[in-house]
Amino acid sequence: MWRGLFVFYFCEEVSQMVQIDFVDLIVAFIAAMGVPSAVMGLIVWRLKTRMEAREASQDKKNADQQQLFLLIVQSTRASIALGEATAHAMQRGHTNGDMEAALKYAADIKHKQKDFLAEQGIHALLDE
Repeated sequence: MWRGLFVFYFCEEVSQMVQIDFVDLIVAFIAAMGVPSAVMGLIVWRLKTRMEAREASQDKKNADQQQLFLLIVQSTRASIALGEATAHAMQRGHTNGDMEAALKYAADIKHKQKDFLAEQGIHALLDE
């Protein structure tokens, strides 16, 4: 008996408290859906900008690694050219234009590699 009376009282109270017209219901629905959507939109936008910045940084890092690898390969070639020129000079007993060209090539590559590594060191110090 008490239970049935409580349910009846509760339902009557609720029906009296909730009186909203259709326009207010639509406005409340739009507000309830719009605020969380706007917040999520801002969160997703911020996440997207961070990911794009990280990708740009990673692309720069990859390009620098490729450049370093190219310089290392060129340095290896210069060392081989210098070794060949030295072997030919020792075989013939005198140096010729090959030795000077190999020395110039090795020095150019060495300076390119040194400049690149110095530039990367400066970027690492200033960027991070």
